[in-house]
Amino acid sequence: MKIVIAGAGQVGSHLAKMLSVDSHNVTVIDPDHQRLSELLETTDVVSVEGSTNSVENLRKAGVPKADLFVAVNPSSDQNVNLVSAMLAKSLGCKRVTARVNYEEYTTPQNRELFANMGIDHIFYPEKLAATEIIDLLKRTGSTDNLDFAKGKLQMCVFKIEEDSPLLDRSLIDFSREFPGLFRVAAVNRRGETLMPYPEMIFKYNDLVYIIATKEGIEEVKHYLGAVDIHVRKVMIMGGGLVGEMLARQLSTSGYLVKILEKDKKRCYELSESLGNGVVVVNIDGTSTDDLLEENIKEYDAFVSVTGSSEANILACVTAKKLGVTRTIAQVENLEYIRLGEEMGVDATINKKLLMASRIFKLTLSNKVKFVRYMSGTDAEVIEYVVAPGARITKGALKDISFPANAVIGGYIRGAEAFIAVGDTVIQPDDHVIVFAGPDAVKDIEKFFK
Repeated sequence: MKIVIAGAGQVGSHLAKMLSVDSHNVTVIDPDHQRLSELLETTDVVSVEGSTNSVENLRKAGVPKADLFVAVNPSSDQNVNLVSAMLAKSLGCKRVTARVNYEEYTTPQNRELFANMGIDHIFYPEKLAATEIIDLLKRTGSTDNLDFAKGKLQMCVFKIEEDSPLLDRSLIDFSREFPGLFRVAAVNRRGETLMPYPEMIFKYNDLVYIIATKEGIEEVKHYLGAVDIHVRKVMIMGGGLVGEMLARQLSTSGYLVKILEKDKKRCYELSESLGNGVVVVNIDGTSTDDLLEENIKEYDAFVSVTGSSEANILACVTAKKLGVTRTIAQVENLEYIRLGEEMGVDATINKKLLMASRIFKLTLSNKVKFVRYMSGTDAEVIEYVVAPGARITKGALKDISFPANAVIGGYIRGAEAFIAVGDTVIQPDDHVIVFAGPDAVKDIEKFFK
């Protein structure tokens, strides 16, 4: 696929690296020479230096013959993305998408307006992050969680602690505890994603990715001692866009919310915007004394969404030590995600990965219903809808030579969910959940067409 990315900031560079690994023909446009140079040192892409709104540059990048145009310019004026996306569509690009920074743009009515202007998809990373955090607050028993078919099939991530009953046990022993109720899709160990095998031994600090039926996940949680808690009071550190959207959605849903924001002017803006439903405090919030002064021990969850990954991690670690049950940190530096988890942060959020999941879906076949990058791993969770006559239906899973760096965890047939085993035969119209390494996606696609 021919893909043009407008913008070599953090999001654009991450997308370029991710998509180039999948053997796509990627070109990146950016006016900043330094950003392009840093990208070219690590990524096999073509670059065009200059304005992303220049018709000449768009032509030079091959936009008229491109399959996908992604506008993620890091400029403070995000309208530049809308302009470049509209130009790309006018020049003949098949599909265009743009990053925006206004929540009102994401309403159904406004999405239709942008579609009429030629922009097929718009993404607002901050809103994606706020929505993700709310989902994590609703399910506190695991590091991460995904639902399929309204929860009939779920993927959860569990961390192996010192007191975990899985510590130093083998996968085959664990599987015998709950036959047919779950499947281990992968294990992340010290930043490396490992595909499961029967003799695998679970180690301290492993992140274990489990796909299970609704009944199975509850039994696994009970076995691991990972019980969901009811979150009612939430303290948020950071009153930026994510913090504001999160506070508004939580307070509207009946949560008691307090925001800690060190900028006094921003505090006034938040108070006016959020009304009486949210307490806004002008305080830094990074020290133990600050948190104790705001009665942190009375809160069920602490969420840190400032612009500093380091501050977010350290604040969550402090809140955890002070007795908060659930901590969530926004971590924009990908290298820090694993660090945060090792330091005891319950869950991490990364806007780049959330947005990358949405855009990556656009590069796959129309048989893909859902794609998601899981925190702490470089692998993807993909939901395929099986086409009639697809290769995946030609025999039992153990006999079809499915890619080694991928695992079929489960499938949904009609109104029922099942865990996949070696003797499973997938049928047309099944929804199949696949956990795939980054180098396996291209081969997996062949099984579902």
